Amino acid sequence: MILGLIDEAIQGGARQQDACEILELDPRTVQRWKAQGIGEDRRAGPRSAPANQISSEERAAIVALLCSPEYRDLPVSQIVPRLADEGEYLASESTMYRVLREEKLAAHRSTARPPRNTRPRELVATGPNQVWSWDITYLRSPIRGAFFYLYMIVDVWSRKVVGAEVHEAESTDLAAVLLGRACAREGIEPGQLVLHADNGGPMKGATLQATLELLGIAASFSRPRVSDDNAVSEALFKTVKYRPEYPSGPFGSLEAAREWVAWFVRWYNTEHRHSQITFVTPDQRHTGQDVALLANRHEVYVEARARSPERWSGRTRDWSRVKTVRLNPAKERAATVAA
Repeated sequence: MILGLIDEAIQGGARQQDACEILELDPRTVQRWKAQGIGEDRRAGPRSAPANQISSEERAAIVALLCSPEYRDLPVSQIVPRLADEGEYLASESTMYRVLREEKLAAHRSTARPPRNTRPRELVATGPNQVWSWDITYLRSPIRGAFFYLYMIVDVWSRKVVGAEVHEAESTDLAAVLLGRACAREGIEPGQLVLHADNGGPMKGATLQATLELLGIAASFSRPRVSDDNAVSEALFKTVKYRPEYPSGPFGSLEAAREWVAWFVRWYNTEHRHSQITFVTPDQRHTGQDVALLANRHEVYVEARARSPERWSGRTRDWSRVKTVRLNPAKERAATVAA
């Protein structure tokens, strides 16, 4: 009985709303059936076929036409007007698409490779200089419609800004120079680092790709037009532009923009207590100073609880070090964390 199936799913931990959606039932209907003591599925469905339903012969003709050598590589949107030009009408475009779906033929119909929009692979960092993320954002200039461009590279594990420069243009050459300088400062060895970026032109330009290959750095890219795949850099840019010190108007000059960004990087790396790394500074985490700092915080809280136990209803605050950081976690793991 259908109500028994829903009860079994709920006992197994499912929500009634989800169970009803799978069975294509409204929760109010289930509530009414239970009140009336109905255990069977009372949905009657249509008692007769629609008067305008295509016949089996028409369906066969549509399938034969769509699979013919002349039309099998064309989308339906191209086939319908071609048939009209020849004075022929078999069915509407939506009907043809429906027939393709029902016949399990709604696959990619061209020899061209279909666009890929798969989620980027999960990147896992257990220490500094294993996974970096970078991006470019606009900074307003004195000229309306013109911008300065902030290039910024951040270590995903420590959240330290390892490279930041402001230029008057977006350029893969400038990005390659910035990456080379950052790698030299951090002592990056071949095979040590993965660099994640968006799908923009500067990110995939030939000069930068050649630099990555020369330095032995693996490249990782977001899906087109999906900013969440580069969440660390997006969050960093939000911090940049929502600082109280950030100018309410445009930067007066390129030099003024560079001076402000230099100040921000010093503040962010050495003063900002980052919420995603247990409120230590990126520099402290990048250099390992956070281990002793977090252990001391724990002792402070343990001693405070011992002095006034009546003020503590449970354990002290967790000051444990975040050991693993994941960029674009696998869907199954992300769902578990969210739950």
